[in-house]
This record gives sequence, C-alpha cells and structure tokens, in this order.
Amino acid sequence: MKIALCQINPTVGAIKQNKQLILDRYAEAIGLGAELVVFPELVLIGYPPQDLLLRKQFIKNAQIALDEIAEQSTTPIILGSTLAENDNLYNCSFVCANGQVIDHYKKILLPTYDVFDEARYFKSGDKPVVVEVQIGSNNKKIGLQICEDLWDYTYSRNLADQLKTDGAELIINISASPYRAGRLVDRCNLIQEKVNYTELPFLYCNLVGAQDELIFDGQSVAYDGKGNLIAQGKAFAEELMMFDLDNQESLELNVAKREEKIYNALVLGVKDYFRKTGHSEAVLGLSGGIDSSLTACIAVDALGNENVHGVSMPSKYSSQHSKDDAKKLSDNLGIDYQIVSIESIVDSFEHSLKASYNGTKPDVAEENIQARARGSIIMALSNKFNWLVLSTGNKTELAMGYCTLYGDMNGGLSVISDLSKTDVYALSRWVNENSGSERIPLNSIEKAPSAELRPDQVDPFDYDVVSPLVTDLIDNQVSPSQLIEEGADPELVEDISKRIRMNEYKRRQAAPGLRVTSKAFGMGRRVPIVNQYDELNHD
Repeated sequence: MKIALCQINPTVGAIKQNKQLILDRYAEAIGLGAELVVFPELVLIGYPPQDLLLRKQFIKNAQIALDEIAEQSTTPIILGSTLAENDNLYNCSFVCANGQVIDHYKKILLPTYDVFDEARYFKSGDKPVVVEVQIGSNNKKIGLQICEDLWDYTYSRNLADQLKTDGAELIINISASPYRAGRLVDRCNLIQEKVNYTELPFLYCNLVGAQDELIFDGQSVAYDGKGNLIAQGKAFAEELMMFDLDNQESLELNVAKREEKIYNALVLGVKDYFRKTGHSEAVLGLSGGIDSSLTACIAVDALGNENVHGVSMPSKYSSQHSKDDAKKLSDNLGIDYQIVSIESIVDSFEHSLKASYNGTKPDVAEENIQARARGSIIMALSNKFNWLVLSTGNKTELAMGYCTLYGDMNGGLSVISDLSKTDVYALSRWVNENSGSERIPLNSIEKAPSAELRPDQVDPFDYDVVSPLVTDLIDNQVSPSQLIEEGADPELVEDISKRIRMNEYKRRQAAPGLRVTSKAFGMGRRVPIVNQYDELNHD
C-alpha cells in the first residue's frame, strides 16, 4: 500500500493558493504511484487562523475550496479544514475520493494552553471515526485523528484504543504541531506507546513552515504495527514522503543536534515571515556583540547576503574592537555594511535637554538617548528603503528588562527573543563549527558583553548564573520559592523575579518573536502588566 504524506507550507488566509498547492502535490503523489495521499491539519486555511475563523465569508470560502478539491479527487485524499454545522464550527479531517467527500472526523481534543486557543472557535467532536476507504484494490479501515488527539493521556482519554475497538486497521493523525526543542522525540514516544498497545500502524503528517511567532517543523513519521519507524520527513522543509506501508525497512529516528535544529527553525521563521508578509530585505544594527552577530547569520541564511543590511552606529563610547568586530562580521557574511555615527545626534539631544536636566547627574536616561538614536536611524532606513528591521535582543535580557523601548527593541521581527543568553553562545559556537570557519568573530563570542553606553561599561549580570535561573522561571515555570529551596541565592532570585514582573510592559511592546522553547514571551504567555503579586513578599 503506497502512501504519500505531504508536509507542505500553506499560508494563513491564502485559501486559493493553499488549494492549488494541495492539488499540485496531490497530482505529484498520484504520479509517483500513491494510493492514499495525506495532508496536515487545517492545511486549506493555514494554522493558526485565529479570529479569521469568526468571519462567515472566510468559512464559506474554505468550504468552496474543499468542495473543489473533492470534485477533483480520484485516489483517496485526507486533508484538514473547517466544517460549519448547526451554528457550530469544527476542526475536521476530511476524506475525499472519486469526486466527493466520503466522510469526515470532528476533532475531539481541543487544546487551550500555551499558544493554543481552539475552544474559542471550535466545538469538540463527540466520537471517534473509522472510515472504510478503498486503497488500490483493497478496502482499509482508517481511524482518523487530529493533532491534539495524540496527547489524549492529558485528558484521561484513550482515543487510539477506541479506534481499535471500532475496527480501525490503521491510524492517521493530521497535525499542525509547532516546533520547540525536543518536540520530535516527545511525539515519537507517544506514537510508539499507541502502537505498542494497539498494534496498529500509525501515520503522522505534520505541517511545515512559519506563521507569525510559530514555527512548524514537519518531521512527519510513519510507524508500522510492530512499532518500527518506516518513514521520517525532513525537518523545516516541505517534502512529499512516499513509502509502502506493507514493504518498508525499519529506520532509526534521525534526531539532529539541538543547536542545529533551533538554528534551522529560526532560519525558517525569518524566511517565511518575510515571504508571507511581502518583504525581501532586512536591516539590523551591528554592535560587534554576539547577539547581533548571531541574528545577522540567521538573516543571511534565510534571505541571502544580498538582502541583508548591517548598520554600525558608533558613539563616543564605542570601543575600537566593537567597530572592528562589526566590520569583520559583515565581511565574513558578505553583507552590505554602513556606518552612521550617532555622536552628533546624541550631543544635540543632550544640548536640547540641558535645561530640563539641570541639577541632575547623568544616569540611564542619558544612556537610553543613545539607544533611541540608534533605533531612530535604523527605522529611518527601514522607512526609506522598505527594509524590515530585525530586533536582536535575547530572552534573558528581555526577561530582565535590560533593553530600551523605542531603541534596541525597535523592529518588525525579534529573531532570537526566545533564546537564552546561554543558547546564544551555544548557537554561535555551533555556527562556527558548522561552517568550519570563524563566521562569527571569535572576539564577539569571548569578550565580556557590553552595551557601551558609558565608559568601561559591561552588562550587570553574570549570565552563567542568571540565564539558567531565568530559564527555570520562564521556560520551566519553577516558582521563585522552589528555586530558593533548591539552593539558589535568595537575593538574586528575588531581584530576577521582580525584574521579570516589572518589565512586562516592555515585552508587550516588543516585536513578535520566534518561538523555539516550551514557553516563549508572546501569544503563549499571558501575564498582566499591572501585577503586584510578589510570591516572595506576600503576606
């Protein structure tokens, strides 16, 4: 039985283009001898469509497109789209063949955590569905699932077992599962558990591509009824996976190095954000530091060096080594490199504010004038040449509020905002190891990080200590009290917790950031700006 899993990259809202992409891959799969062709969850409208689902015409257009695909179907095809029925909306898996929709399944488990909010839009289906499909010369009973149905243990359900009881001979899960570090292994462990107790083959077809903050990794997989992996899709790339369910050798799961997968995820995130928003060229400030250097590498690999513009904006406090490192990086990457000094601009600001600042000592207000001068310059270049600004701040700094609103936080996309400082160093070293050269200047990696906004300034944190604590508090959602109980310095934990709480207003105004961890700042973390709850000082 020859099956094609088509992990493709649709665009949210582009129903006509998505329909054509589906039909093109469908025809290609049939040309290769496929007897069943499978596409991901909500592939026809893109995922997540969010409040587009509240528009009646959007749902009507999706139905029209689905009907057109069904009319052109010959070989059985399974794909995801919406179904409006009795004033309810369902997330469905449709089975089409011989010019019609022959059956459908309404998703039962609707995720409402982290980045997911499906219960806002969809009604849950009430029963599993097994559909009998003619595949080649034989009939096959297929149990249908959609994404979250795989994670049924968190809902005290066993949907796979129900499908077997109902006569399924094969389970197919169509999915739009976003990437985070370690996600592939988690999925495959769950699938193997299902296969172990059902003894049914399990096919998992996942979406690929990026949508706003989310990155979908593809990596579709197929397991036979003995629990052997027999097919694995590429990571972060479209692929038409062809395999014979009845005659396929077993494989070892290909799990790439963590840094490699995160880096490739970010490259896809940047590439798709530009392509799907109609942009082609990026601009970013180059300080000679590690954050902007890594961001520039990602941008070049996503867009091509001819489409990346780096701008050095030195002040009177900028060190020669920082200027040299920025230039060396630009030369290594082969990107456009410009120098725009902010010294006279800052002097003009300080002169204009002299009377207002009279009697005060220089402090962070003067330092932030420099950051905002740079932000204005980078936005002016963006405005003039239609270049999209890439923000270069990392997750540790964003958590601590060590960033300047309307300054270095300016941007249309925050590329590494979900990377801890620890991960920034790890990915930067991987970039050089992978390239076999000093793509990122070694000095940018090894020198003490500094914003260089005053003489002899260095960042006020020991990132080796602070970065893991921030990761525990945000990603792992460990409480401050627990960290202290486990031996962390109480004063440091209290300081970090307070900074995270007090700087929520900054993060609300930040550019959208690409998600690569289990808990990113953005759509999956909902914390109030006005928030006076302090766990460590709560009476």
